[in-house]
Amino acid sequence: MQLESFLETSATQFPDKIALVCGKQRLTYAELDQQCNRLAHALLAEGIERGDRVAVYLDNSVEAVVSVFAILKAGAVFMMVNPTTKADKLTYVLNNSRAAAVILPARAIRTLHESLADAPHLRHVVIVGDAVPDDPVSGKACFGFNDLAERHQTDILPPPKRAIDVDLAALIYTSGSTGNPKGVMVTHLNMVSAATSITTYLRNVPEDIILNVLPLSFDYGLYQVLMSAKIGGTVVLERSFTYPHAVMQKLVQEKATGFPLVPTISAILLQMDLGKYDLSHLRYVSNTGAALPSEHIFQLRELFPHVQVYSMYGLTECKRVSYLPPEDVDQRPTSVGRGMPNEEVYIVDENDRRVAPGVVGELVVRGSNVMRGYWELPEETGRMLRPGPLPNEKVLYTGDLFRMDEDGYLYFVGRKDDIIKSRGEKVSPKEVENVLYSHPEVAEAAVVGVPDAILGQAIKAVIAPKDGCQLSDKEIMRYCAGRLEDFMVPKWVEVRPSLPKTGNGKIDKRELSGVSA
Repeated sequence: MQLESFLETSATQFPDKIALVCGKQRLTYAELDQQCNRLAHALLAEGIERGDRVAVYLDNSVEAVVSVFAILKAGAVFMMVNPTTKADKLTYVLNNSRAAAVILPARAIRTLHESLADAPHLRHVVIVGDAVPDDPVSGKACFGFNDLAERHQTDILPPPKRAIDVDLAALIYTSGSTGNPKGVMVTHLNMVSAATSITTYLRNVPEDIILNVLPLSFDYGLYQVLMSAKIGGTVVLERSFTYPHAVMQKLVQEKATGFPLVPTISAILLQMDLGKYDLSHLRYVSNTGAALPSEHIFQLRELFPHVQVYSMYGLTECKRVSYLPPEDVDQRPTSVGRGMPNEEVYIVDENDRRVAPGVVGELVVRGSNVMRGYWELPEETGRMLRPGPLPNEKVLYTGDLFRMDEDGYLYFVGRKDDIIKSRGEKVSPKEVENVLYSHPEVAEAAVVGVPDAILGQAIKAVIAPKDGCQLSDKEIMRYCAGRLEDFMVPKWVEVRPSLPKTGNGKIDKRELSGVSA
């Protein structure tokens, strides 16, 4: 099955049902599918070929969704690029992928003009918004997004299928150890398998209405659109969580049943007066990207006992790994659950031997959701994809340290390169962060290791208090000292109004590590 079949099947089964809500726009499945077909025909007419990479440099919008499915229908490979990405990084992505086309807003042309001109493989620039200026990028064919679609008004049927399930569907660029982002190659099979497993354990049904505030350049946000199309549900796209009250009003107005979030969002939610919002329609909230603090889980369950809380773990290289069933949250609040359907997970030591329950080791993933590899990076691919237990197979070594209990539930310890070695002891930042989040006045917390001449690494905690609260470094140290072994107590505590975030809404630990203690 190809990924675009999600939309095409639902358009056949539910043609008049609302598929997408974005601002004041509401598109039925038939309308959305026809828009995608028109753009797909237009891309093909302009010379986009099977396997060509097409970058989508757009905010959450109808045009972004149409672009993704249209690129797939054309047999090409889509690349979601966060529209806050700076020019030099965009140049790298376009050149590294040898992108044939880019779809971007008119307002970005001026600032990105040089980046686009410096991409020799780039043939087409598709502009969303204002009329196309005369020759905006020298040497590139420039078209208006709406102009292309209007030229193919009668092409409402999909073009003939050109891709098969083992072909690439997307390149997802993620942070690399060399400083340059790496292109994660995911096939139609990878993405269809992941979406099928996730919608299975979330128990998604056509009646689900998913409100998504996460950027589509973040695969967690992207999959909300893909999964909604798969089940014939409705996805409500918001550009961000910048205005929490407006988002909560939208949640109520649209009677949303699903709300995917990350810990930074839950931290904001739990400082709001949520009792004034009618969330009786909300069936579940889900979390991934970073582990949801146990205190957040407890508070969410207390506030909304009818809402199922799914704590999950994943990484771009396989989309999703595990989930904790809501019925197990009270018993195992610090677990990220067991491997999702149609997948095998296990833990190995440094000699690739499976470890006993309770022993910390590296998590390994087997399944059709595992990426093909990194774009033109064979050495890095080889470090992540290694021979598995069965002949002629490759499995994913995640680089993450876990332990597994006797019932197969996973507990995240930390990234192999995140573990802090202090006083000769190994310290999991996650364990210290859990204690910090249990403080009633802490909204956000992150723990990093900083160089120390005596300790090797010293533990540094950076926290942001809840609104109206004032915390001192000494108070936080005393709190930790009463709840942690002495070698795990932070040597340094910094209090900030808020913590820096990546484009995906995660706390940016790299930036925190660069701050002098």
